[in-house]
Amino acid sequence: MASRAPAATGRLLVGFRKWYYNAAGFNKIGLMRDDTIHEDSDVKEALRRLPEKVYNDRMFRLKRALDLSMKQAVMPKEQWTQYEEDVHYLEPYLEEVIRERKEVEEWSKK
Repeated sequence: MASRAPAATGRLLVGFRKWYYNAAGFNKIGLMRDDTIHEDSDVKEALRRLPEKVYNDRMFRLKRALDLSMKQAVMPKEQWTQYEEDVHYLEPYLEEVIRERKEVEEWSKK
């Protein structure tokens, strides 16, 4: 019985994440999680490093979301971004930028 507890907890956590993902609402206008990250200097540098197709896809999603928002509309439910389909496309680039910035800050201290 004890071996099932972590699995049940894991399923519960995934269920909560899916619920929260849908409750946030950005998926209803076709956005992915990384599309909603606040653009500070680190994020802007990470965006600059994205491959062109990934950047263009992001811009398309943002423009479509802005248009839907202006119309106070959402996409048809079958077109919503699903939790399982949401790719954290910016995260690896952002982690690299932050790591590099921290490295430069450490060198500057010396």
